[in-house]
Parts: sequence; structure tokens; C-alpha cells
Amino acid sequence: MTIDAQSGAKGRVDAYFGISRHGSTVKREIMAGTVTFLAMSYVLAVNPAVLGDHGTLGAKGIPTQAVFTATAVAAVVGTLVMGLWARYPIALAPGMGLNAFFAYSVVLGMGIHWQVALSGTLLSGVIFFVLAITKIREKIIDAIPMQLKLAVGAGIGMFVAFLGLKNGGLVVASESTFVHLGDFTKGTTLLALFGLLITVIFLVIGWHGAVLYGIVATTIVGIVSGLVPLPHSVVSLPHGLDQTFGQAIVNLPHAFTGQMVIVVLTMLFVDFFDASGTLIGIANQAGLLTPEGKLPRAAQAFASDSVGTAAGAIIGTSTTTAYVESTAGVSAGGRTGITAISTAGWFLIAMFLFPIFDVVAGASSVTAPALIVVGVLMSRSLGQIDWSELEYAIPAFITVIMMPLTYSIANGIAMGLLFYPIVMVAKRRGREVHPVVWVLAVIFLAYFFFLANR
Repeated sequence: MTIDAQSGAKGRVDAYFGISRHGSTVKREIMAGTVTFLAMSYVLAVNPAVLGDHGTLGAKGIPTQAVFTATAVAAVVGTLVMGLWARYPIALAPGMGLNAFFAYSVVLGMGIHWQVALSGTLLSGVIFFVLAITKIREKIIDAIPMQLKLAVGAGIGMFVAFLGLKNGGLVVASESTFVHLGDFTKGTTLLALFGLLITVIFLVIGWHGAVLYGIVATTIVGIVSGLVPLPHSVVSLPHGLDQTFGQAIVNLPHAFTGQMVIVVLTMLFVDFFDASGTLIGIANQAGLLTPEGKLPRAAQAFASDSVGTAAGAIIGTSTTTAYVESTAGVSAGGRTGITAISTAGWFLIAMFLFPIFDVVAGASSVTAPALIVVGVLMSRSLGQIDWSELEYAIPAFITVIMMPLTYSIANGIAMGLLFYPIVMVAKRRGREVHPVVWVLAVIFLAYFFFLANR
């Protein structure tokens, strides 16, 4: 290739991604993508621990090797689409919270097979795509009050943190009080406590990738103490997708039931508003919003999220969504889709490291601190709720508290959406309740009647 041809190619890449326009360079974008990967790569260990058959789900779970490979592939596909099409420095991967909903609420709580749950994930992704490319998206965003959106995020954080506390043995069951403090003389509990402390320290001192470094440190201590086995090897060829690929499509006929309507609505609701908040928040940090506060190429950005979800479901994992850890890359100077492409490249490489991640995924004491810390970060939206207005505070509190106490994200959302319109009517503000909220309230009321008659 001649010098002129190389210069022309670089110019076209620069013009398409707007690298110079945003005051960045290709080198800086690649480094930013690396930082983003380090900040979110813990998903490669935690997602198989939540969804896989080596974790809490046991025989009801998805084959762990398949979950690992599917997690990496979904991250590569979703992040590439975001980088190449939407051109944002935002990475995608199977989301924390939604994977917990998939595992504990749908598979364990409702008794739905993981194959059918993947079909529900696929349907939510397809519906999200339709909403993303139409103006319906804006109408739905406006229909749900901000206070409930904030409460859903915080409630999921509480639920995820509770799972981490339980998996780490820091909180255990009790016949008299339901839960109480775990046994701090047990090695696995002490390992989880160490992991939590070291991860928190890394986080507080501002290390990008604090969760990953916490997992690494806890794994090393676990191996030295004999609580975590050494991996049999370091590298292996990706495999396992033959057990999951296409199951979401094959089992679609089983997904059209009343029970699955609630599953799909919950997945859609959480992903829709989580993606909205994450995309706008990261774009704002990067200075990419318009002077009016609008998100350029919003349709492409939201559609990228939905494509990631649909692709991930077909491959064999739970809902794929934009990761707030992308802020680490933005802080490192990432401003364009090149950052996302760089992150996708690292996930592609990590796909060959299953033996290492499998050891981590199989040790709940190692992954528990990550869940707790992620829960803390997700719960920060509690501070943005207007607690002085009871018509907002009560539905928000019920949403938050019901998720961990009923072991179900769906129950929390349902209760919040039931209480909100009723409280607003009592406050004589019923006209402010959007018709969409009333429809959702009726659907979730029917959901509770369904649960009562199971």
C-alpha cells in the first residue's frame, strides 16, 4: 500500500469516527479500550458463576464452559456493533442484575428451564430493537417517573449485593430470624471477607479495574491457602456453544405463556432504562451530548444494545447491555468507537483463557466480593430519589426493599408499579400517571394473582 493510500485510509477512519474532531488519537483510543476491558473483564468470571452449572444453579444451570464462551462472544458482538455503528466509546456485556434475575428469579424461582429463559431474553432484545428505532422509545422513557427508574436500579443493586453476601457466607439462613451473620471462623467466609476488603480498598483509591484486581488478589490468596484449586492449564480453544447456540430460537414456542410475559417485560424494562441511563451518563462524561442535552445517534446506540441482547441470547447468555465501567475508558481519553473496538479485541483474546476463569467462577468466595461491590455501585441512585415526597418515596422504597426480601427483581418492579398509581391518585395527582403505567400495573396485578394460584 502506497503512502498516499495509507494516508487516505487513515483520513477516512478519522472522518468516520471523528477522532481528530474529538481531540483524540488512535493510540489514546486503543489504550482507553484496554482500560475499559480491565474495568469490566470480571464479567467473564462472575457471569458463569451466576448462570453456570458449576455455581449456585447446579444442574439447572447452563453449562459453564458455554456460558463463558457465550459471555465473551456476546461482549465482542455487542461492543463491535456499538463501536462500528453507533461510534460510541461504550462496551457491552451480559449485565449484572439481569443475569441474577435470569438465574434466581426465572430459573430457580419460576422453575423455567434455561433454554426457555434464553427465548425470553431473545424476545426482549427484539422488542427493544423495535422500540430503539422508533419514537416509541422516547414515549416510554417519558412515561415512567424518574423516581421509579432510580428505585429499580438501586433495588437491583441491593439484590445483587445480597446474593454476594449469601454466596460468600457472610450472611446465612436462620430459622428464627430468616438471616443472620455467617461463621467468620470458616476459611471460605474469611476469604470472601478478605476479597471484599481488598476490592473496596482498590475501589476507594481510584484504581480502574478495582473489581478485577480484587478477584485476582482473592484468587491468589485462595490458592495459597488451599481454598481455591490451581487451574489445570492456562489456555484452551473456545468451545461449548454447541450446547447453547440456537436454543433461544428452538424454544421460542414455549416462551409464549402468561408466565413468560412477566419475564420478558421485566427484562425489557430493566434493560431499557438501564441502557438509557448508562448511555446518556457516559456520553455526558465524554462531552458527546448536544447543547440541548440530546444523545446523537441515539437510535443506533440503543439498537446496538438490543442487537447485543438478541445475539447473546442466541449464543447462550442473559441480557447484554451497556456497561457503566466504560466510564473508565472515557476517563482515560476514549471518545470514539475505536475505544469500543479495542475493548472487543481484548474480549476476543480472553475467550481463550477459560481454564483460569473457570477456577474463579467455581469459587463463590472469590466472586462474591465482586457482586457485593457491583451492588454498592448500582445502589448509589438511592441518593437521587426525592424522599421528601411520599408519593415517590413509598413506591420507590417498596421497589427497592422487595427485590432482596422476595429474592426477585420482578416482584420489586411489580410492587412499585402497583403502588405508584394508587398513591398518586390518593394524592390527587392521578392525571400525572401515564396510561402506560396503568397498563403495566394491571399486568403486574395479574402476575400476582398468577403466583397465588400456582
